[in-house]
Amino acid sequence: MRLIFVLLLVLGIRMCAMASRHDYRNALAKSILFFEGQRSGKLPAGQRAKWRGDSALSDGAEAGVDLAGGYYDAGDNVKFGFPMAFTATMLSWSVIEFGELMPAAELRHAAAAIRWATDYLLKTLSLPGVIFVQVGNPISDHSCWERPEDMDTARTVYNVTADRPGSEVAGETAAALAAASMVFRDIDPGYSDKLMENARRAFEFADAYKGAYSDDPGLKAGVCPFYCDFDGYQDELLWGAAWLRRASQDDSFLNYIQNNGKILGADDNINEFGWDNKHAGLNVLVSKEFMEGGVLSLESYKGFADSFMCTLIPESASSHIQYTPGGLIYKPGGSNMQHVTSISFLLLTYANYLSKSSQTVNCGSVQVAPASLQLQAKRQIDYLLGDNPMNMSYMVGYGGKYPKRIHHRGSSLPSVSTHPQLISCKDGSDYYKSPEPNVNRHVGAVVGGPGEDDVYEDNRVDFRKSEPTTYINAPLVGALAYFVANPDAGLVLT
Repeated sequence: MRLIFVLLLVLGIRMCAMASRHDYRNALAKSILFFEGQRSGKLPAGQRAKWRGDSALSDGAEAGVDLAGGYYDAGDNVKFGFPMAFTATMLSWSVIEFGELMPAAELRHAAAAIRWATDYLLKTLSLPGVIFVQVGNPISDHSCWERPEDMDTARTVYNVTADRPGSEVAGETAAALAAASMVFRDIDPGYSDKLMENARRAFEFADAYKGAYSDDPGLKAGVCPFYCDFDGYQDELLWGAAWLRRASQDDSFLNYIQNNGKILGADDNINEFGWDNKHAGLNVLVSKEFMEGGVLSLESYKGFADSFMCTLIPESASSHIQYTPGGLIYKPGGSNMQHVTSISFLLLTYANYLSKSSQTVNCGSVQVAPASLQLQAKRQIDYLLGDNPMNMSYMVGYGGKYPKRIHHRGSSLPSVSTHPQLISCKDGSDYYKSPEPNVNRHVGAVVGGPGEDDVYEDNRVDFRKSEPTTYINAPLVGALAYFVANPDAGLVLT
């Protein structure tokens, strides 16, 4: 068995020449600031993204509830609950694993970003037997190019109930609130308790009324094709239970994982992780309790996590994740940076678990050390920040060259602070089609990124490449926090 500390052949670099040149602290600060540009609702006095204003203050009115707040998921003005809950989970996981490495100011801003999401998620649970999962009609919204402060499209409210279940949204909401309860345990114990109480309620709903929300014709018309449940709700049930176990240490959730793992597809070993598919993240999360806590019944999750990591190791016999010629993880379908940031986060988190338990990744004839995983993640994050064939950063405002024509309504239209007059639905079309840079710099926004050929055209119309999303940035916060404290992680000189 060979022990690989660093994959020199894979990465094609000289270790002695790879001391970091990136300002990870600056990138971290900007990656968190991004969330302020995505805020919906009444903005706080300390709002730093000054080009934004209050918006969607009456959200929920048609259902008789207050659903103001939360985040717009991307460059539009819809609040999709499924990816918003995943964003909150990943922001919280970022702080749980790497918060102690963040500068104090950024830790405060990260907690504020989490709370902006969880305050909204609590509102979605305000009525018994109902979970509100979306605000805004995406068809009418996407037919307009207007600022969120001006929007006059239908703010349709969508919900799940016992008769119209949505286990994936409810399970992800449970995960988000449970993870966030850990973040606020010392900061605001009362709020932490409230989050945990509601996490349990959301999970009970998800488990009692099993089903996918996009199976309902009425909901499907609103959530698809944008955030359909393509991969089933079973992984979110295990994911929610795993986070409730991590946050509460309640044995009932450990029993749930042990008793339901096979039924809910834990053995499927799907090498995906994102807003719709939690398998790889679930395996990393649960493996911690086996490696550090010695819970032998969870050993298979370590094996599944290893299997996923082996797809990133070209010298292993596993089938491999695709890379661009320049070395970026690549999955077809658009918004590729979501895969880059989420996988980088898992690499670093799993490396930490392995290090603490003095274990390695088992790839058959190849044993991979934690330092190799850290170096893989560094390669991806550095590519995002500018070490790529285009010689550009894919984070707005970071570095000397970065995207200036991102697919984002509020960023591309004049700010309400400088242009208070209404810009109606179709009046924004000229800004959408304009070749000029966006008038408001959405600092910290990370776009979908280049194609499989490493080429990026900086074209606002090409939303698959130029649109930022909250779930691209959320795991990036954790990865950048790690590199703030460990800028040369994995660079073991031999």
